[in-house]
Amino acid sequence: MRLKDRVAIVTGGGRGIGEATCLRFAEEGAKVIVADIDFDVATEVANEVNGAISQARASAEKAVGGGEAVATSVLESDAVAVPFHLNVTDRKSVADMVESTLERFGRIDVLVNNAGTIRDSQVLKMSEENFDLVININLKGVFNCTQLVLPTMVEQRKGVILSTSSLVAPYGNYGQTNYVASKAGVVGMTKVWARELGRKGIRVNAVAPGFIKTRLTAGIPDKVVAKLLERIPMGHFGEPVDIANAFVWLASDEAKYVSGHVFAVDGGAVL
Repeated sequence: MRLKDRVAIVTGGGRGIGEATCLRFAEEGAKVIVADIDFDVATEVANEVNGAISQARASAEKAVGGGEAVATSVLESDAVAVPFHLNVTDRKSVADMVESTLERFGRIDVLVNNAGTIRDSQVLKMSEENFDLVININLKGVFNCTQLVLPTMVEQRKGVILSTSSLVAPYGNYGQTNYVASKAGVVGMTKVWARELGRKGIRVNAVAPGFIKTRLTAGIPDKVVAKLLERIPMGHFGEPVDIANAFVWLASDEAKYVSGHVFAVDGGAVL
């Protein structure tokens, strides 16, 4: 198990990429805070994760009882998922999450900044309200969570900060002034923080998903999907678990010399 006994916070953990990341982190042995603006959804995911962990342990114990060989890591795993109601734009909410995590687990090893939203429209029609909303969640939310988690990681002399950027960050995308600005900003902050925090034992990376099957892409018209697929050499949208697997690797010691990198998971769409 690559993340055994590590404590990870996943923002936007209640759906899509965040949900898949919570599941994969737990499968790799992590203790996971499922942080989401929708507490009911976060609770559902935490219950799902804990149920999967219990089932895996039960299956392993049964196999051992039957004389079968089982990886001891499954039996020894202390993985657990805990829901938390989080508003990334509210620094008190973020501070409460950090305090709650430390009270329960005593440390924070990984932060996955995944909370995000979209409010698309052309620049001539985009309201200031929708511009500010996307920037506050997608960009300032990443700043808030990272800044308030960092004192713990600095004291530990170890930690991993991961953020969700996007394929469109360096290229732009029609009707997404606010979204592209926010995701390009995440790339910039990732580069800055990698420089500032490396000597403190903290690695900082981002994952740039391409077109992934989530609720944010579910409403794309079929004609638009067909055109998008023409841009993807692999010929299909990705799955949330594809991004989650990238986060697992970046959070693990297998990536212990990787920092300041934006890891594209897009089926080759940036080619």
